[in-house]
Amino acid sequence: MRLLAKGVIVSRILLFCILFPLITISQAYDGASDWPQYGGADAGTRYSNHSQISPENIRTLEIAWTYRTGELDRRSAEMNINSSNENTPIIADGKLIVCTPFNRIIALNPSTGEEQWVFDPDVSTGLKLPFQYVCRGISQWIDSIDIEEKHCKNRLFIPVNDLRVIAIDAGDGKLCKDFGNNGTVHIQQSRPPAFEGEIRLNSPVAVVNDVIVVGSTIVDGYRADAPFGTVKAFDAKTGNKVWEFDPIPKELNVGGGNVWTAMAVDQRRDLVYLPTSSPSPDFYGGLRPGDNRWANSLVALKASSGELVWAQQLVRHDIWDYDLPSQPTLLEVNVNGIQIPAVIQTTKQGYVFSFNRETGEPIFPLNEIDTPVTFINDDSLSKSQPIPSKPPQLVPDRLNPKDAFGFTPIDYLACRRKISKYRSEGMFTPISEQGTVFYPSTAGGANWGGNSFDHKRRMLFVNTSRVAQIITMIPKADKDSPQNVSLTSKDDISPQNGTPYTVKREWLLSPFGAPCSPPPWGGLTAINVDSGEIIWDVPLGSIKDKLPIPLPIKTNLGTPNIGGPIATQSGLIFIAAAQDNYLRAFDASNGTELWKDKLPAGGQTTPMTYMAGGKQYVVITSGQHLWFQTPPGDYVVAYALPDDLHLDN
Repeated sequence: MRLLAKGVIVSRILLFCILFPLITISQAYDGASDWPQYGGADAGTRYSNHSQISPENIRTLEIAWTYRTGELDRRSAEMNINSSNENTPIIADGKLIVCTPFNRIIALNPSTGEEQWVFDPDVSTGLKLPFQYVCRGISQWIDSIDIEEKHCKNRLFIPVNDLRVIAIDAGDGKLCKDFGNNGTVHIQQSRPPAFEGEIRLNSPVAVVNDVIVVGSTIVDGYRADAPFGTVKAFDAKTGNKVWEFDPIPKELNVGGGNVWTAMAVDQRRDLVYLPTSSPSPDFYGGLRPGDNRWANSLVALKASSGELVWAQQLVRHDIWDYDLPSQPTLLEVNVNGIQIPAVIQTTKQGYVFSFNRETGEPIFPLNEIDTPVTFINDDSLSKSQPIPSKPPQLVPDRLNPKDAFGFTPIDYLACRRKISKYRSEGMFTPISEQGTVFYPSTAGGANWGGNSFDHKRRMLFVNTSRVAQIITMIPKADKDSPQNVSLTSKDDISPQNGTPYTVKREWLLSPFGAPCSPPPWGGLTAINVDSGEIIWDVPLGSIKDKLPIPLPIKTNLGTPNIGGPIATQSGLIFIAAAQDNYLRAFDASNGTELWKDKLPAGGQTTPMTYMAGGKQYVVITSGQHLWFQTPPGDYVVAYALPDDLHLDN
């Protein structure tokens, strides 16, 4: 009997060892059956192989259920204003898992929206502006070593705003007490924060085999000696630290370079891909000569050891806040009949970089463009910057007075005069005391919402903002006198403490409040990943609801947007993100808008989809976004087809 029991255990272990890599690969590839991780799968493809909801029946899509998290009632008005809803739920242990801006985790019945359990980490309430309470997503890990079904075999990792990573059981929401200190790992920083909230966690951790990798968000532009952007890895079971990696070596005494957005994972190759941020301070480089590697870079590390495998710096000596904002996307690219394992990185400048994810070699050659000369004392820019030869840049990068937009001759002429006042020499024009046009703005181009990839149609879908900003360097009387204007002023001013300048940011707007740059002001683009060609490009969002009275003008002009798209096998793209707060469905083949529905609050996040009880659901969280001042809310909204239209998937 004992030998038989051992034989059964050995055979189970062997079976699991065979099946687990296949399960891992399927989840990391673009055909994940449900939504097990923040980006749909480890690869960040935001793709679903479900096809019950299709272009043929999308017009009948309706709300199936709505759930309220209760955060509007639980928090003060001040705290709710100081938060942004950016969460994409996941499916774990058969439950729909939602994260609120204040890191409360709620498990719902995916068919009915009925609450199953709630976990509250009791986040600090002392975090102030420019901090935002945000929880973009959480991650799950299933113990592959212990084959026994027990508590916390399937666990969820919560990145908490106040620098904690917490592990809870996906089944009951209780703490995994074998992780760290009674379920919690405190992320220790090598340089103390200047104020509570200067450093925080708001993007999901990366889960690579049995390791979790944790980045951090650091307030931009506050001080030259900002905290280091150290990336840390921990054992997923015990919480013990495994390694740490500094994108910029600490001996250079340069802060920032952190990873504030989501990472992507190649489980089979034991690789994690880090999109790194700008060094500190983000608009003045006089105290940090050189390229500042590996800030503003796509970095591939061995997940088990933290060893640097390869890196590509996409912006050298960044003074434009052009950090890498979005989760990389892992996919296979076919070039001249050769299949290449690829990683794609979109940027705030509207570039789409494609690299061999094993070697870091560019799939499409990189070109160098000259950088205009800076007139700021003691700063020395890189003479050129790398840009991809394919695809074409997704957004305009130069704004001349003749390009000004206006609904009437009055605002057109006002915008034209405004543009002529400022320095505007195209991409990578340095900031100046005169004021410099940033086009696209520091918000993008692309941002944290990421991309979706349809492997069946070979298309990558990217949403972008296309508005201009004016950024001005303001000399200080005393560079060593600390300033806190960014914490209290209504103006968007970065103190850049420890430097000779403060920095003022403002949108380039007409007297009527519309962008001076030509529309569309936001768009959705489809790219063939094999050829690098743009297949279609359409406006995303409408200004119709912004008009004080109905006017006989075109309103489908696009809007700035925050959030991302998802794609489905049936040929649909679902996206909200725009300032008008609609969830929309587009035809993947040609970009035609097929359906939309007004959300009860802001829609600056990314939806997801899954099957439950024979129905396909599309779910999105809806609440305010601090940047866009969209309507407050604490909603989870699920859409499905009417019962008489549900078909077997």
